[in-house]
Amino acid sequence: MFDDLLRAVRADHAGLDRRELSPPWTLDVTDGLTLLVPLQGEARIGGTTVRVGDTAIVRGPATAGGDRHAVVITGTYRTASRRLLSVLPPLAVVPDTGDGCEALRDFLEAYGSGAQVVLDRLVDWLVVCTLREWFDATDAPGWINALGDDTVGPALRAMHESPGTPWTLATLAHQAGVSRTTLATRFAKLVGMPPLTYLTDWRMTLASDLLTGTTATVAAVARQVGYADAFGFSTAFKRFHGMSPTACRTMCQSANTA
Repeated sequence: MFDDLLRAVRADHAGLDRRELSPPWTLDVTDGLTLLVPLQGEARIGGTTVRVGDTAIVRGPATAGGDRHAVVITGTYRTASRRLLSVLPPLAVVPDTGDGCEALRDFLEAYGSGAQVVLDRLVDWLVVCTLREWFDATDAPGWINALGDDTVGPALRAMHESPGTPWTLATLAHQAGVSRTTLATRFAKLVGMPPLTYLTDWRMTLASDLLTGTTATVAAVARQVGYADAFGFSTAFKRFHGMSPTACRTMCQSANTA
């Protein structure tokens, strides 16, 4: 499931940019997910300094700044998986680990003549390298840690792998091999919400990703996330996200073409 989370990292015209910045400088990071790699100098984001050799993943909006000359590469994902954004902090910084990503940074410094699709895949690779290192070194919040729990893990995997199944507390408890009370208590302690509340959250998050990342119809998305008809799904989606599925898709398409 962790691999599935990172598999959703896929840029489409990632807005790769090499910036030479004269002091004092500031750089606004937009909503979504942004890769930031200093090639010279350093950048301050909040109370954290990102130096040459570091790779930063910023969950915007945020502002980077510095009081020395700097050269940075940024790659912005205009639409990013809500599943991934939900478990990331505002800033994740990973120092160079000698795992091959340094060579990618060197290549991206001279990216100007590269084909866009090649650059997008290289940015994806660097982002995935960085996220894997960050998750390995960090006590990640929420369901990431709960995956390893003997009681909660089986229920979480069942919901993630088959969101369209009509799960109940009883069927999830059966997956975990425990009573409903045991699952509900343990799940709320580790994940921070009851199992069926998490299931709704997961379905609506997945639905948003499907609407913005695929051409599937609203009815098809509804079926994939466990709703028998598009009307019931649209009502639930609007209650959760504050907009209809069609409006969500239109808004993200407009952002991608802006």
